[in-house]
Amino acid sequence: MTRDLAIVSLRDGGEDITVNLVAELRNRVAAAGIEVTDARITHLAYAPEIASSMLRRQQAAAVIAARRTIVKGAVELVKEALMGLKEKNIEIDHERQAAMVSNTLIVLVGEKDATPVINAETLYG
Repeated sequence: MTRDLAIVSLRDGGEDITVNLVAELRNRVAAAGIEVTDARITHLAYAPEIASSMLRRQQAAAVIAARRTIVKGAVELVKEALMGLKEKNIEIDHERQAAMVSNTLIVLVGEKDATPVINAETLYG
């Protein structure tokens, strides 16, 4: 078996690995009179301790991708809400606008269902 396999990976050197695998098998079983014509890797799995780490990594990547999609959608909804207010000539000051944006994003992006709150005071106290 050639030792340059240290730089060959299954991703880009599968054929080289197959050639070396067949050669190694031929060398090992020739004494028994067995002829190897072909060999392929049909199953590849991580060791259990590596598999759980890889699974956590994949799950984390999926959660991040989902969060990005949720945040992007939430930002678009807030933008549409602000444009809708502007189109109806409803003007709110920057502080109320910031509070609306913050509250809307919290509701849209949060993990839990929104709980309605009735504000009995004005925003200014």
